[in-house]
Parts: sequence; structure tokens; C-alpha cells
Amino acid sequence: QQKWKSSISTQAKMPPCDFVPEKYDSYPYERMLKIREKHVSPSLRTYYKKPLLLHQGHMQWLFDHEGQRYLDLFAGIVTVGVGHCHPKVTMAAQKQLARLWHTTNIYMHPSIHEYAEKLTSFLPDPLKVVYLTNSGSEANDLAVLMARLYTRNFDIISLRGGYHGGSACTLGVTSVGLYKHSVASRFGCSTTMLPDVFRGPWGGSHCRDSPVQTVRKCSCAEGICHANNRYIEQFKDTLNTSLPKTIAGFIAEPIQGVNGAVQYPRNFLKEAYRLVRERGGVCISDEIQTGFGRTGSHFWGFQTHDVVPDIVTLAKTIGNGFPMAAVVTTKEIASPLAQNLHFNTFGGNPLACAAGSAVLDVIEEDGLQKNCEDVGTYMLLELAKLRDKFEIVGDVRGKGLMIGVEMVTDKDSRQPLPAEEMNQIWEDCKDMGVLIGKGGLYGQTFRIKPPMCITKKDVNFAMEVFHSALERHMERAA
Repeated sequence: QQKWKSSISTQAKMPPCDFVPEKYDSYPYERMLKIREKHVSPSLRTYYKKPLLLHQGHMQWLFDHEGQRYLDLFAGIVTVGVGHCHPKVTMAAQKQLARLWHTTNIYMHPSIHEYAEKLTSFLPDPLKVVYLTNSGSEANDLAVLMARLYTRNFDIISLRGGYHGGSACTLGVTSVGLYKHSVASRFGCSTTMLPDVFRGPWGGSHCRDSPVQTVRKCSCAEGICHANNRYIEQFKDTLNTSLPKTIAGFIAEPIQGVNGAVQYPRNFLKEAYRLVRERGGVCISDEIQTGFGRTGSHFWGFQTHDVVPDIVTLAKTIGNGFPMAAVVTTKEIASPLAQNLHFNTFGGNPLACAAGSAVLDVIEEDGLQKNCEDVGTYMLLELAKLRDKFEIVGDVRGKGLMIGVEMVTDKDSRQPLPAEEMNQIWEDCKDMGVLIGKGGLYGQTFRIKPPMCITKKDVNFAMEVFHSALERHMERAA
């Protein structure tokens, strides 16, 4: 054990960081654990056997109560897009904090109008009308309501493996078993087969818009994707058997987040959008994880599919950790909501808008979209080398800094790696100073979605750590 620890630390040297965290001065760790047990709802689970007590953040780094530094490759679940406590965002929030916290939008205040204009300037016509909320669940909830009001239809279709929130309404369109409670939530919501080219029945070596393709082979000619055609047939089958002739809409993430960065074949969303619109439905793009330049090649995930949705939902990176979210749509779709009252007390408050505005500035000024493309592609190609070396690394996928590494018992069976083994690798990475997420229907996929400011040096360190953790797993297995 000791010998291994020392051999790990000599292999992987954490990149330097000149930031000095403040001294931790809150309750002792043990007392924090007791408070957690006694006063915090048990449904709020913590990561790791010995939960981290984090105390300060700086860009891509986090510091625990003992001053230990970690490379954050999960960004508070894909939320701290521009880096922890980014000085420009912090300054904008502090300035607004001293001026005006809250009035609700029954009065006009500068920041909501400035922000609405700025945010919609990043979206193509006719997506120019915004409704601000506090969370992604709220945004998706409202998007579904808008779709139903506008079309005067009720049924919504979503993809299995999709995560769109945990509110009573969004549970109906969320299709990850772990999140489902035994309450009626599926009324008016139908799911269809996920076009997963790694785990699904069809898929090959050219399907994905990613620098890394699956190890499954295919014989498709240029411009023809048999897997896509099969998945679209399944989509049609669901429309023809499970839904009425007219529907309210279709909601999908451009790349599935909670399910482990699952990507569909190219052109799948394009075809699906066409079929939905033929039935009078609107198309909702859930950009809560893929938005704001994270995919690298484009600012929004839907642009990577060459589609323009009717409604876009945004959250997470939008406020860099400040609780805010948005629904952006067209004037026509927004109008029916105004026939009655729909009010959000905190949505679009001055603080949120000031933070959100600074986030948009920083993404441009720091060149973060380009960084996602460069550093993300580099990381994907480095991970692909590990996939080729280790039998348990089944699939590497993603685009920009939206990455999934699916772990298997072996590449032929594609059986998910058992939770116990996943957790050991994951804990080892944490012990060596790298924090990553987990996802997938069986918890079998490592989710890598860091602050968009990480560097190639950070990637090199993370790859050495992951490599060491995989080698350690092979030793245990042997």
C-alpha cells in the first residue's frame, strides 16, 4: 500500500499553482459529518467514502479543509464553466451586491435588460425572447409548459437516458432510473430508444461527431449511416404506436450529460426534429450541460447537429455557480404564456444577471470556447490511448470538454464494470488529486466536464493519474 502510494506520487506531478488558500476556520471535520447526518436531508448524497470538506476554489483548483489541492474535472457538475471564483465574475457580483440585490422584475432594473439583450445576441433568429429562472429543472419545466400551451397538444417525447430535472413535471421526461420515484410522473410523456452507438443495438466507427469513434466497426459508405436509419425507424415506431397524431414536442440534450456524454449518430436530431414538427410539435434543446462553448466547435450544442430548436433551456455554466437558468424561445411560442400569469420571484434578479453577463464576457475574453476545442480534443485523444491499452476502458467519447469514459468488464461483452471496481478507480484518482464525476445508467461512466479554463498541463497530470489508477486496478484484479 505505502509502496504504491509513493510510486504514484512520483509518476504524477501536479502542475504548480501560485494561489494560496485562506486558512480554514469553520467547524472541525467530525462535527461537519454529524451535522450532515442530523440536519441535512439524506437524499443529498456525498461523493467518496470519506466525503471531501471543500473550503476554497481558484479557477480549476479546489482546496479542502486541510489545504490539500485538487484538480477539479467535474466543475460542480458541469457548472463552474469559467473557473472557481473567476475574478471578473466575482467583481461583477460584488459590485451589484453593493448596489441592488433584488426588486423582482415587477420593476425595471438595468441588469435584466442588459443581460436579456446580451444573451439573446448569442442565439440565432428567431430565438430572441428569454424567461429567466433559478435552475435547470425550472427551465425545462417551463419549456414543457410553453410547448403544451403553444401547440395546444399534450404529449412530449424524450430519449431514454435523458436527464431533464427532478421536479414533479420534469421527472416525466427524465429517463434515468435512479432518479425515478414511485409517484405518477409519466402522464403525457413517452420515451423512445436512445441512439447510443456504443451500448445500443446499432453503431459503428463513423457515427459520432467526435475526435474518437467507437471500437465497433461498420461498413457504411460516405454519407450513409445505417445505425442512424435504424434509430430513426425506432423513433417513428414510437410516434406511430405510443403517441397521438399531434404532439406538443420533443426534448433532448445535444449530448446526454448524466448518462455519461452519450452522443447520437450525426443527423439523428435533424431527422427527429423533422418528424416532430410534422406532427405539430416543437423541439426543445436542453443545453444545460452543452451550452456556452463547452463543445468547442460551437457555442451551443444544437449547432453541432445543424438544427435550430424552437425552445432552448440553459442553466449550470450560465451563472458559473450562481443559481440561475433561462428559457429562450420565439415571440410566437412565448406569447400564450402571457395570457395568464406565470411569475418567478427570483428569476432574473439583478445579482444573477450581473453574474451571467460577466460569464458571457469572460468566455469571449479568455477564449474559452477555443480552449474547449483544443484542450478537449487533446484529452479525448490521450484517453483513446488508454482505451487501446486497457480492456476495461470500453468507450471514450465526447466533444470539447464534454467527455465520457465508459468502463466495461471487457470490450466484447460491453458489460458495465461493477460499481465496486468503478469506485476503487474513482477513489484512487481523488487520492492522487483529481476529481471526476460518474454517470451512466449503471454508474459505469466517468464524466469529465471541467472548468473550461483547464490547460494541456492539467490534462497531462490527469492522464498520468488515471493511468496509475487503471494500473492499480489491474494489479488488484491479478
